[in-house]
Amino acid sequence: MKLQEHKATLSFSNGAPSVELPIYSGTVGPDVIDIRKLYAQTGMFTYDPGFLSTASCQSSITYIDGDKGELLYRGYPIEQLATQCDYLETCYLLLYGELPNAAQKVDFTRRVTLHTMVHEQMQFFLRGFRRDAHPMAVLTGLVGAMSAFYHDSTDINNPQHREIAAIRLIAKMPTLVAMAYKYGIGQPYIYPRNDLSYAGNFLRMMFATPCEEYQVNPVLERAMDRIFTLHADHEQNASTSTVRLCGSSGTNPFAAIAAGVACLWGPAHGGANEACLNMLEDIQAMGGVAKIGEFIAKVKDKSSGVRLMGFGHRVYKNYDPRAKLMQETCNEVLGELGLENDPLFALAKKLEQIALEDDYFVQRKLYPNVDFYSGIVQRAIGIPVSLFTGIFALARTVGWIAQLNEMLADPEYKIGRPRQLYTGAARRDVLPIEQR
Repeated sequence: MKLQEHKATLSFSNGAPSVELPIYSGTVGPDVIDIRKLYAQTGMFTYDPGFLSTASCQSSITYIDGDKGELLYRGYPIEQLATQCDYLETCYLLLYGELPNAAQKVDFTRRVTLHTMVHEQMQFFLRGFRRDAHPMAVLTGLVGAMSAFYHDSTDINNPQHREIAAIRLIAKMPTLVAMAYKYGIGQPYIYPRNDLSYAGNFLRMMFATPCEEYQVNPVLERAMDRIFTLHADHEQNASTSTVRLCGSSGTNPFAAIAAGVACLWGPAHGGANEACLNMLEDIQAMGGVAKIGEFIAKVKDKSSGVRLMGFGHRVYKNYDPRAKLMQETCNEVLGELGLENDPLFALAKKLEQIALEDDYFVQRKLYPNVDFYSGIVQRAIGIPVSLFTGIFALARTVGWIAQLNEMLADPEYKIGRPRQLYTGAARRDVLPIEQR
């Protein structure tokens, strides 16, 4: 970041002396006012619930311009990465800062591939969960437990440990997600195959059985790879901030990533695509396309409590660039599987059309977001709704690791310690119990 020559001046109407605060600029995006010495100078904190106007760190990984609908990984537009690179190339970019050349791609792919198996004891660990447990509950436990199985790479201050932990997490997450799915439906686990792509291997572990050979459909393989790429990182969102805050205490990488998985589970974050599909199924149960008008009327009525899931975004005030790419993939997958006329997908298309044409949604810039389309694609592939967030966590793992490593390498990083505005009781004395 670059220190600007001009400064911000904070003045007070009560006659207290003004305070000058430094201003820093990044490569692109808004400047920041440095308030690190504000408390020492004034005895006051800033108040910013939800961190709507607070930059908690400096980062060179991902940049979002919500007004323009722009998403960059290390400076590369997501549109180019999703169409010209695969997920493991994107992983390399996020971890190391540059896209790999041919030799680097081969080496990185080999390193990830050789770590896709998990310790056999993980199978017995899984048995402690109920079969009907939510996959995210299972995944949170499995990721956290990796520090018990791979304790040779848990020193967060050792760059070599962080490197091997990164490779292990990227490699093993598809295996763990597939194991959680298989456990829930009572099927045997399928071991990874080293001759398949990252996305192809995941599809095989999900849907193959020992009864017959499984052939990876290249259209579905590309779709999964694109889902992974589009969800690989997304700046300082709730789960990424959680990973950074957790890692700032010095905990091991597996524990920090498990914290991110737990945060991602929320319906306002990674669970949004699950909530979107549940919404579509509710409308279908009401009567389907014929009832869309009635549903939309409820959405517009704030007193109804009905929300339109899968539309709009906290950051994007324009069309989510990932949604355009996911829309293309959605049409490809539905066409490949002959599902263009499936009632639920027809309902989704009609809802999309209304939201894009209705002035109520257009004026509020409630465009379909990536969750709307990715949920439809995953359901078409055969992935249960309850596993959507698990796949999101799989894809986002590399972003979390890259952000964690960047924080640990920052000489300015300290353990996270947000302040508060206390509104409880002032100091008071405890009375004897008979006087209370």
